[in-house]
Amino acid sequence: MTILVTGATGTVGRRIVAQLAARGTPVRALTRNPAKAAVPDGVEVACGDLTEPGTLAPALEGVTGLHLITFGGDDQAPLENGRELVELAAKAGVRRVSVLSGWDETSVEEALRAGDLGWTQLRCVEFMANAFDWAKSVRRDGVVRVFGNHPGAVVHEADIAAVAVAALVEDGHAGESYLLTGPEALTPEQRVRLLGAAIGRELRFEELSEEEYRASMRAAGVDDDLIEFGVRLGAEPPPAAAVVLPTVERVTGRPGRTFAAWAAEHAAAFRN
Repeated sequence: MTILVTGATGTVGRRIVAQLAARGTPVRALTRNPAKAAVPDGVEVACGDLTEPGTLAPALEGVTGLHLITFGGDDQAPLENGRELVELAAKAGVRRVSVLSGWDETSVEEALRAGDLGWTQLRCVEFMANAFDWAKSVRRDGVVRVFGNHPGAVVHEADIAAVAVAALVEDGHAGESYLLTGPEALTPEQRVRLLGAAIGRELRFEELSEEEYRASMRAAGVDDDLIEFGVRLGAEPPPAAAVVLPTVERVTGRPGRTFAAWAAEHAAAFRN
């Protein structure tokens, strides 16, 4: 049983690769740039691009499990070739698929829903790893500036990976759509306080006004559509964002990791 992990060098994908390797499961990491892939010993690296299905046949050879992401290319745009990808997977003999979905479904989910492959959908309110966006201002000024201070049940990327691994190696997950959360709902201000404790430095939290947020995003070169999405999310996040669910523990058999644990794990990224 070989499992192919797409997005294998990303925030979640590299955790899936590492966890599969740790349990002795044959795993193949798909990347557009194998020379830069840093994977555990014994992990096979395959070159391929989800936006170019013609590059994927060798990577899929002998694969029975597949982890899919739903975006690709330099611009990380939603994939529009889901039907081709699913057809290639089915032809290769893939039997189990896990999919890390974004806010909106793409052609990938549509194709899987229309096909016969057993697949499991993973959805997340927000990654704990999004806090890396604060690293520069923390190191430079000891401050985090955020638009919107609503609670969110942020989830550790290792827990997302653990659920994906379960879906890929165990029976009973096909047809499930798992919404994954951390074990507590925390506001950005509370996360900043926990991050400060982890790095041994008092940090300041500043809540931006909508006007300040828009100006900062424009200065960073963010396009208007993403700015509007950020404004909507910061002003009125979906109610589900603050709801803590037991899904991680139910699927993996262990409680979800806390943000305090995440902060301690990544403290070096926030220190000068």
